[in-house]
Amino acid sequence: MATAAAPHTRSNGHTRAAGTIIMKTIAIIGASYLQRPLVEKARQMGHRTICFAWAEGAVCKELCDRFYPISIVEKEAILDVCRKEQIDGICTIASDVAAPTVAYVAAQMGLTGNSYEASLRANNKYKMRQALAAAGVDCPGYMMLNGAESEGTERTEELELPLIVKPSDRSGSLAVTKIERREDLEAAIRKAQEASFRHEAMVEEYIEGREISVEMISCRGQHYALQITDKVTTEAPHFVELAHHQPSDLPEDMQQRIFAITRRALDALGLTNGASHSEYKITAEGRIVVMEIGGRMGGDFIGSDLVRLSTGYDFLEGVIEVAMGHPIDPHPQKKAHSGVYFLSAETPEVAYYIHHAADYPEIVAAEQTDETLHPLTCSGDRSGYVIYQKTEGRFKI
Repeated sequence: MATAAAPHTRSNGHTRAAGTIIMKTIAIIGASYLQRPLVEKARQMGHRTICFAWAEGAVCKELCDRFYPISIVEKEAILDVCRKEQIDGICTIASDVAAPTVAYVAAQMGLTGNSYEASLRANNKYKMRQALAAAGVDCPGYMMLNGAESEGTERTEELELPLIVKPSDRSGSLAVTKIERREDLEAAIRKAQEASFRHEAMVEEYIEGREISVEMISCRGQHYALQITDKVTTEAPHFVELAHHQPSDLPEDMQQRIFAITRRALDALGLTNGASHSEYKITAEGRIVVMEIGGRMGGDFIGSDLVRLSTGYDFLEGVIEVAMGHPIDPHPQKKAHSGVYFLSAETPEVAYYIHHAADYPEIVAAEQTDETLHPLTCSGDRSGYVIYQKTEGRFKI
């Protein structure tokens, strides 16, 4: 068990008016680049920030007010520190792994958050499918195989090819494989189980259709629709995201149907507070199929940047307000088009726009993070990005 000894501290740097306002403390689970926008926003809002994560890769270590080198899954150790720090709220963004710890600490300290049971359902694809199916939400056919069943592929005979195999508890397209032949199934199951924290593989029906995600924020059981994101991915076998665009170009009536399904799905999972990121496929026949729902903000800059750029609503601020127990009243507007393109071996043309970003006023951020362009097997293989905002239509690369 990790200990909470020897925290890293730094000066807050905020000025307060006449000593009449007491600074509140928010705990942030995780300290990688994914949490950086959250730390920065919380500090802008005048909150004292403490972060928990292993020191390696903890880019927020020098940004937060206090850093504890504790694994994000060590919920009891984190709870002990949070009690000593007398935190006022706790949250994370873009991290499925951190969500149960957030919920556990919030529940134990009487803070605002999802129930621990709901966070576990949203963090396990099998439990998620069970809850959604029971509520009548359309899902792919599925089954789960644990580590003792890597060779029990005969159980999958009831599912028609092609199939998707994935870990039950990971994200970022990690160890996701499309299977066209049953003789390839055993190796894919073993790969998914090795990547899974619980050594579990989900085997599910492959759904052909366009991919979207739904970005929502919930407060005390009220679900507010913010945006629908159109997604561009690689083809089989890994389906890694190459780009995201907002708003979706789906017809308005279809969007309202999707929002209604999402609200029902969130209720089925018991997610009542904070951000959610729901992924769907829409078939040529108009079938709307839930693929996954995360009780957290979407990664890939979707929650931290694109929602604000396309709607004007500060999603990060909303997440913090909910975590601190404050009411929210979002009013997203159709402000602009926003999106992100990722650099990879499949998309070398993105490099030009990274290096010439100053020539394009639509580009609001661009970075090449790796000189080598890798073929994509998961989102961690990408080598850079371009984020845009455009008043009329999408910025095309």
